[in-house]
Amino acid sequence: MDITAHAFKANAKAALGDAQLQRALSGLPGGLVAQRTAARAKLPEFEALRDIGRDIKNHTLANLDLYLEAWETKARAAGAHVHWAPTAADARQIILDICQAANARIVTKGKSMISEEVGLNAHLQAAGMEVVETDLGEYLVQIRKETPSHIIAPAIHLTQDQVEQDFRRLHTHLPRDRVLSEAPQLVDEARQILRQKFISADVGITGANFLIAETGSSVIVTNEGNGDLTQSLAKTHIVIASIEKVVPTLEDVSTLIRLLARSATQEISTYTTFSTGPRRPGDTDGPENYHVVILDNGRTALLGTPFREALRCIRCGACMNHCPVYGAVGGHAYGFVYPGPIGAVINPAIIGLKEAAHLPNASTFCGRCESVCPMKIPLPKLMRDWRTLEFADGGGTLAARAGLKLWAYFARRPRVYHMAARLGITALGLAGRSRGAFRWLPLAGAWTRHRDMPAPQGQTFQQLWAEHKAGVPR
Repeated sequence: MDITAHAFKANAKAALGDAQLQRALSGLPGGLVAQRTAARAKLPEFEALRDIGRDIKNHTLANLDLYLEAWETKARAAGAHVHWAPTAADARQIILDICQAANARIVTKGKSMISEEVGLNAHLQAAGMEVVETDLGEYLVQIRKETPSHIIAPAIHLTQDQVEQDFRRLHTHLPRDRVLSEAPQLVDEARQILRQKFISADVGITGANFLIAETGSSVIVTNEGNGDLTQSLAKTHIVIASIEKVVPTLEDVSTLIRLLARSATQEISTYTTFSTGPRRPGDTDGPENYHVVILDNGRTALLGTPFREALRCIRCGACMNHCPVYGAVGGHAYGFVYPGPIGAVINPAIIGLKEAAHLPNASTFCGRCESVCPMKIPLPKLMRDWRTLEFADGGGTLAARAGLKLWAYFARRPRVYHMAARLGITALGLAGRSRGAFRWLPLAGAWTRHRDMPAPQGQTFQQLWAEHKAGVPR
């Protein structure tokens, strides 16, 4: 994919002016947010589970090498071929080699953000293979030649009218007078199109929500049957997963799945599928060959840093569903695979801080992302840490750096700071007394371009606090 994280501001401006996108995003509060709230309310122990889930992931990350080795031992014993990919390029080449060894012409895929991260589809297509996304949302963005805009709802940026137009444009062999005015009709048509692809596929590729060290299994959590069909009908099944997906035991997975489903949209996902090796004698279905590609791609470098906490992420999407910035501009504005608050934290580690520097700054710091994260990842803190690193590396505009230095000067001198604040508030209060607000202010043009700046009323906070402590009545 083309990485445009460096152009976040321009991307966001275009998104705000896209009426179709805004109509699609307007459904977030009544959709994914409301569904999570309802599912969460039915689990009284949800907060206790968050603590348990966080501790499971922290323990695993602290012993990641041991659990990865334990998982590999069990997976190989079950007949899996395990491949280690330090970089995205390594992962692409490993999977291409497996597909070519299988003489693959058609490759079906379940939803996998890791495959998006490494740019897998384009690599296989360049080698002459037909790659078919079988998750409905992924299929929709694929036929539009777009990328996913959300990690659990890839086509959330589309309206139903757009989907109908795309189906009529692409599925020209079907009757022109067919009715596609309801969502079930669109789903049924996609099912008809994809059914033959499942049957014809030589290789099926899925991601993995979890890898279980105790059994050597991979787990996918889906709401469509496409994941199961992708991995069971093709002769070769390839799993691509990143190193932090491993967890110690089946019991640990059961805890995390309870958190994952409710944090996303519902009490439990429709399908939770465990895969352990290829088809065994007596099995009624399953692949003849089972490969697992484990990707690093910068994650190991995070383990010894404060950003290690981001590796607890279980890809539920709750942070972006509740983020006012994501809700205003959607996922494509972020310019890389992972949007929203979690993207603002992990994208700089994958594509570099210079490319992704705008993303940690694309936050109101309201804290909603951290409050709903099932793994209690301190996303606002980690975004601040990226901002600190950017500043230390000489990043940011000259105006921003000058402003921070000026603020630092006053912050180190409390008496001067308080005096300047009193003088500034008094002057602004007098200047804005007639209207009560400013339509324009120097150094605040971006704010006042879209809203008025209220004029200060009365005393500073420090003055009010001093009077409060002194018991001055109001």
